[in-house]
Amino acid sequence: MLVRLGLGGPVDPEDLEEFEQLARSAGVSECMSITGRRERPDPRYFVGSGKAEEIRQAAAEFCAEVVLVDHALSPSQERNLEKLTGLRVLDRNALILDIFAQRARSHEGKLEVELAQLRHLSTRLVRGWTHLERQKGGIGLRGPGETQLETDRRLLGERVRVLGKRLEKLKQQRETGRQRRVEIPIPSVALVGYTNAGKSTLFRSLTGADAYVADQLFATLDPLVRRVMLPGGSPVVLADTVGFIRELPHELVAAFQSTLTEAREATLLLHVIDASDPRRDERIDQVNAVLTQVGAGEIPQIRVYNKIDRLEGSPRIERDGHGQVSSAWISAAKRQGLEELLSAIAERLSRFARLRRVVVPPQRAGAVRARLFAAGVVRGEESLPDGGVALLAELPDGEIGELGRIPGVEVADCSDAGQTCAPDGGYLQSASSARHP
Repeated sequence: MLVRLGLGGPVDPEDLEEFEQLARSAGVSECMSITGRRERPDPRYFVGSGKAEEIRQAAAEFCAEVVLVDHALSPSQERNLEKLTGLRVLDRNALILDIFAQRARSHEGKLEVELAQLRHLSTRLVRGWTHLERQKGGIGLRGPGETQLETDRRLLGERVRVLGKRLEKLKQQRETGRQRRVEIPIPSVALVGYTNAGKSTLFRSLTGADAYVADQLFATLDPLVRRVMLPGGSPVVLADTVGFIRELPHELVAAFQSTLTEAREATLLLHVIDASDPRRDERIDQVNAVLTQVGAGEIPQIRVYNKIDRLEGSPRIERDGHGQVSSAWISAAKRQGLEELLSAIAERLSRFARLRRVVVPPQRAGAVRARLFAAGVVRGEESLPDGGVALLAELPDGEIGELGRIPGVEVADCSDAGQTCAPDGGYLQSASSARHP
């Protein structure tokens, strides 16, 4: 049974439909929905005593097995509804946590889900098992130990600490795996957006990766990262992330650092939007609010309006008043507009990495050459008469400064007048670039 109230106004049908999608994503079938309207939540049942009795009667009539409430309930409100109906009651946060628990595949994702569930459960521990208490007052009744409630709290706290340590270790391993990107900062692009906007379909279309795609909420939970070559041979790292949703539980925002890190540390965000969604402007605002919450609100973004095939539209690129790419209209499922999107990404990233001619003396050639080739930023190479090398490399400003501080290394801008960057027959194709078509 689904329950949703309109606070201060009628229930929005779009919100109720999204809640039904959440329930289906959790694997339950709906027997009926109950809606209502209140000016403010009832402190005892959230829904009011009359509506609570209506829920109890309807649950018995339709043989409901669980009551799902599309609001955040306090622990006491949840317990009171369970006592009245005799059924399990889940609020919106617990439902989303349940979906995440089903979808987590990686070890890190499972630990993050368990940590979020334990933090949610910690506010819902109640006094129980009084027949097992070992602590009472009175002569001859003073027990030596703790109550069962205290034991539960202690065990839960210990488990939270253990999970925190494991996740910290996994975080260090993830940072180690990201070290090559740190040494030579390859631009990273993160797909963000409202859940079920088509991020994983776009990720699969651009990378060819076997990403899980389904028409359901939160189909993607664990982050996926792949390298993509842009037009002109520039490499970027593309990351698929978990979708956002209105009223995203704070414990999930706090727990899912591995996914949110990809968005927070990205060079550019692709804000994927369902172009056929009648409430797309509202969804855009909700996603931007979550991005600000996780510290990614200031990162440049391109709005990618997906699913234009449902609108019978054509692919196109839009620019702002300064001539900069601001949005792209595509269909990831039909593979329409993907080339234009990649060109738009390359254009927006052009200010982060520019072509440079790096002349390295013989005594430094081995180390510098190996470093640049390992990062996949070399576009050509020329051997010099003195035993040194001249590399044509696509470098961000930070790396240019680092190379310029190495004794004997000269870095020249290929856009400088009179500077020849690619003499006829003088350069070889970068093997690193060739490996990533």
